[in-house]
Amino acid sequence: MGVAIVTGASSGMGREFARALSARDDVDEVWIVARRAERLEALAGELATPTCVICADLSTDEGLAAVRSELEENKPLVSYLVNAAGLGKVGSYATISDADVASMVDVNCRAAVLLTQMTIPYMTRGSHILEVVSCASFLPLPHLNVYAASKAFMQSYTRGLRWELFGTGICATAVCPFWVKTEFVAVAQRTKGASDIRHYPLAQRPQTVVRRGLLANRLHLAVACCGVPSFLLRVAGKFIPWCVDIAGWEVLRRV
Repeated sequence: MGVAIVTGASSGMGREFARALSARDDVDEVWIVARRAERLEALAGELATPTCVICADLSTDEGLAAVRSELEENKPLVSYLVNAAGLGKVGSYATISDADVASMVDVNCRAAVLLTQMTIPYMTRGSHILEVVSCASFLPLPHLNVYAASKAFMQSYTRGLRWELFGTGICATAVCPFWVKTEFVAVAQRTKGASDIRHYPLAQRPQTVVRRGLLANRLHLAVACCGVPSFLLRVAGKFIPWCVDIAGWEVLRRV
């Protein structure tokens, strides 16, 4: 029995992971982390297990310190860490602000890595790490470039971390879904380049991604594609030259 820590829990994938983990027999407490306190409190009221609400902006040192403080004070046995906090923006170098670029790197990369680093000492054999990445990690994607690059970093980091954890009994998985029906797209389009990607087809339900991601982690898989479109992009990234992949993306994003 232990604690499940879920970041980005105020909406989308994070919220669904928190709901799913609160129902598991090997979790007796859920720590939910995000910026929006009122949403976290509402989620805490839904969950059947005891819940610790940590209101923190993970793009800041103060937000990361708030999580570290809880760990050091309570010294929990962490059964699950789910890094679901993430940020994406649609547009090119010319239409995405420097502040948005910095936020994507800080939340998607820096915060996820530092939270993983600070949590592993509280894990033991049988613990689980799920880094919510994206199928965008398989290919460079112009006009979603910084987001895709940040997710490629996290996929690489998770793969390497698995080997560093070899023998500890702690399993890390990069969860790489296709489009998901969350608030992500609405937030990503708050830029001058919002129309650079016209449609977001074949979006999955977050509950489906959560279920498949948890299963893949329990099967000790390095990457969970969570669906056919994501799997096909993974294959394309391995066997088709990137210049061809990018040309195909340039056509698809305009359709």
